Amino acid sequence: MLNQPINQLRQKLGSKFIPLILVLFALILSGLMFTSVRQKSVNFKEGQVASESIRANKTIENKTETEQKRKLASEAVTPEYTYQPELAETQHDRVSQLIDLIQKTNSELDKNYQSKVSQAKDGEAVPQPTADERVAAVKKNFETINQDDVSFYQQLPDGFYQLAVQMSSQQLDQIESSSLKLIDEQMEKRIRESDVASYKQQANDKIEEQGLNEEQNQLVRYLIEDGIVVNDLLNEKRTADLKEQASNSVQPVMIYQGEVIVREGSQIDANAFNKLQLLGLTSSGGSVFPLVAMILATLLQGVVLWFYSRQFDVEFQRIRFILFYSASMIFSVVLMKFLQVFQSTTTSNLALFFPAAFIPLILTVFVNRRAGSIAAVFQTVFALFVYYAAIGTNMLTIILMTYMFSGVLAVMVKQKRVTDQARQALLWLVVFPFMWNIVLNVYQGLAFTNSQTWGTFICAAAGALLSFLLGTGLQPYIELLVTDNGVITLNELSNPNHPLLKQLLEEAPGTYHHSMMVANLSANAVAEIGGRSLLTRVACYYHDIGKIRHANFFVENLPPGAENPHNFLLPEDSKQIIFGHVIEGAKILEEYKMPKMVIDICYQHHGTTLMKFFYMKAKERNPEITEAEFRYPGPKPQTREAGVVNIADSCEAAVRAMDHPSIEKITNFVHDLIEERISDGQLDDSGLTLKEIRIVEKSLVSSLSSTFHSRIKYPKMQSEAEKMKEEQERGER
Repeated sequence: MLNQPINQLRQKLGSKFIPLILVLFALILSGLMFTSVRQKSVNFKEGQVASESIRANKTIENKTETEQKRKLASEAVTPEYTYQPELAETQHDRVSQLIDLIQKTNSELDKNYQSKVSQAKDGEAVPQPTADERVAAVKKNFETINQDDVSFYQQLPDGFYQLAVQMSSQQLDQIESSSLKLIDEQMEKRIRESDVASYKQQANDKIEEQGLNEEQNQLVRYLIEDGIVVNDLLNEKRTADLKEQASNSVQPVMIYQGEVIVREGSQIDANAFNKLQLLGLTSSGGSVFPLVAMILATLLQGVVLWFYSRQFDVEFQRIRFILFYSASMIFSVVLMKFLQVFQSTTTSNLALFFPAAFIPLILTVFVNRRAGSIAAVFQTVFALFVYYAAIGTNMLTIILMTYMFSGVLAVMVKQKRVTDQARQALLWLVVFPFMWNIVLNVYQGLAFTNSQTWGTFICAAAGALLSFLLGTGLQPYIELLVTDNGVITLNELSNPNHPLLKQLLEEAPGTYHHSMMVANLSANAVAEIGGRSLLTRVACYYHDIGKIRHANFFVENLPPGAENPHNFLLPEDSKQIIFGHVIEGAKILEEYKMPKMVIDICYQHHGTTLMKFFYMKAKERNPEITEAEFRYPGPKPQTREAGVVNIADSCEAAVRAMDHPSIEKITNFVHDLIEERISDGQLDDSGLTLKEIRIVEKSLVSSLSSTFHSRIKYPKMQSEAEKMKEEQERGER
């Protein structure tokens, strides 16, 4: 268990501890991956004569030539256009409707004005409608028009409306006639986006021929500007589809592994040199970009870890997460590096032996799902650098996608022991990743008759199975390092030969028996609600360990016939002794370096409940005594397990002391006690739901009834036995 050494080191380094861990972590990872991204220097240059034949070291697509061919094929496609002749009629109707609307509005305003003039008193002046009022009235009538037409009218500037409403009906008719003539003439043609300005200009050039004044000409220009629109539209989707079809029809230009790029004695021309660059056989030897990228990725991981660690409320949890993550990721990279050392072009499948789900799995189980997700992502990122030599090959795609898929699915496993969810874990860790590997091979068109394909399947299955086996086999030992309540630790603490349990048995046998009974009751109830049953059982073994200090002051340890020593003490003194078993017990457990959960349950198993008996006795002597003085120091139960122990402890002690306990009496007592604890707020912080409390109640009643209830007497048992004996004797005759 590393908690104590970590605490000591943290206290020495203070606030520098986490930064030092992250820096050391980054240096170790960089050192491990350095040899993978370091490129060997080569001397190939364009124009150089090859001293030996240069072959491709991997199969890779020549993407530059492929893209060039696809671009040429795409550019050769003729664009598709869609002609919409009905737009001519639509634009005609819109212009005509607008002029009619302006005339109608002017007419209504003029009639209204004449009506007001005729009704005005002598000498009363009636103002004529202004241009702004007329424009507003026109736009008010837009509410009754189709929305598409309104959008067209709104494109016209305010200057158009200001000028149009001041025209007479005859002038508007002339404007309508001229503009429609010019618009219709152009809209009969096929107008494309590139030509629309030209057609508008042709219409504008003929305005002067219409014989209108300058203001009318200006209105016609406005109408032409918005009235002549594109009616031969580019069918972008159809054109894009045709280009895509043409592009997709071009087969990729491939460079195949083993292909001769330059023959011995031949000159390295520009085409060959480009291929060498693509394969990483030339200037890539001096490139620092892979190394820089690896360092940046490592730094990015450090930033992500630091930022995520801030979400932990307790500093020790933050430090433990970073240490655990760092150690896990170093183990992951070391294992990848080990496989990469033995990997070659003939054994490229070896990388799939890597248990990609293992590290995300253990981080999910021991920290949380988000930590597992971070590990799954960065594990794949670092695999890119570890297997850098395989860049450009199909195998790298399978490796990276397999690692990512396996890591992400490992996060889906429940946060409990793998052995307790073996079937589901097999699906998430083995079956689904193997099926994904089949998908990847099918996607890349690898033949199932090819031995290399089956080699890939076998390696992938072996790697997935290894993740499951490591998760199952190493989990108990990892618990020893990162937690203080692992299965191995708890099994050791549950051994009756443990010094504390032996001391409890010798000095307080009644308390020992009580603790064993409470352990059975609590563990069974906690198991029913899906809690930590073994941890609860062990905590119950030690929850009353403080009673060894004053064993005879607790009634269960008194010999038969002995008088209760509390009869000779004041209630206040008795209270201190009873309270002391909680505080003293926690101190003893801390001295023995017990798991924190065990110590917490010792503190919380009485919560802040009232010591009623001694409180009532004290109340008789001093009415000023308050309940607060006779309540346990607490705190209240903070976990579901502590809440169950709180109930089970009181139930066992009470039922043990009950005269002639029956199932009905036990049931009523347990129910009343639980209701009392709920109303007293003792379970408020435990996290127990009402449904879980009812499950716990049912479990406790069942266990207590089977242990303590009075046996039913059968008065006819003797007569029935004698009758059976007589029948047997008659049968033998």
